[in-house]
Amino acid sequence: MAGGRGERFWPMSRQQRPKQFLSLTGGEKTMIQLTVERLQPLIELEDIYIVTNQSYRELVKEQLPGLPAENILAEPMARNTAPCIALAAAAIANKYEDALMCVLPSDHLIKYTAMFLDVLRRAGKVAEKGENLVTIGITPTYPETGYGYIRFAPAGENGSYRVERFVEKPALTAAKEYLSSGQYLWNSGMFVWKLSTIRENFRRFLPRIYEGMEEIRAACKAKDFESTLERCFTAFPSESIDYGIMEKAQDIYVIPGSFGWDDVGSWLALERINRTNEFGNAVSGDVVTINTKDTIIRGGKRLIAAVGVEDLIVVDTEDAVLICAKDSTAEIKKVIENLKICNRNELI
Repeated sequence: MAGGRGERFWPMSRQQRPKQFLSLTGGEKTMIQLTVERLQPLIELEDIYIVTNQSYRELVKEQLPGLPAENILAEPMARNTAPCIALAAAAIANKYEDALMCVLPSDHLIKYTAMFLDVLRRAGKVAEKGENLVTIGITPTYPETGYGYIRFAPAGENGSYRVERFVEKPALTAAKEYLSSGQYLWNSGMFVWKLSTIRENFRRFLPRIYEGMEEIRAACKAKDFESTLERCFTAFPSESIDYGIMEKAQDIYVIPGSFGWDDVGSWLALERINRTNEFGNAVSGDVVTINTKDTIIRGGKRLIAAVGVEDLIVVDTEDAVLICAKDSTAEIKKVIENLKICNRNELI
């Protein structure tokens, strides 16, 4: 899944090149390139599909030149994760009668690839047995309030656990309780299931999307595919796979993962995934810090000198500079809203 706009990473992430097409986690490769690369030992490139926004089709081609062009599935508009997954399922159903399907965001950090692939293999074995929907949960290490949680029941096979319920993003008190109980995992938004299983769950719980999915599948090789796709997507409700299916279906299993995962959801992730200095600063670029603590600085071509500041995020790009308190990262989206109101679209 590679259609997001990454607004919380403004000013580096822009409409024309959002965060999945940027290098944010160290090294030269972008996040989508790293996502595809880590799957290569398990899944052939010809069986990897990228669902993205129509305007990012060329970016995907540029960054993944070996990917078959027909494997780039361009959404005509954003409609949340359920229609995104339905589009991928339609394309795969056009190629295979049935198959194991992994659903993975393109903008996550995973440090330990071998451990991650082992979890995917085990998830595949659970998904193959019956009509099981499998999600990958992350063993929590601190009381995070920005993630959804999964409460799990006694163990099943291949290291899986039956899911008791999905929990929305909690308040801090509840997050601390979840952590201490040892019965909750972070909801990573990664899934494994048989193609036939997810199609049946769409038919049962999201019939409008299912009907459109079947139309798209039937039109995959037709001349009117683009018009069919646009018509169906326009009619789709904006629905998440969690709310639309996972919270309603039966036979839901979770496999815990501890493979160095981070969802890289905001600038705060940089101090979790990068080494900080003795003062707690995470800096890159041409940066000088004096009496500065617990600050994230992402430099550009200019020197940044930070003197006597604490708990800030500073990001320098060619045409914009962000200075933000670390506890206000959720409000970065308001900057974009303001820019839209002022018709400063070149900065969005």
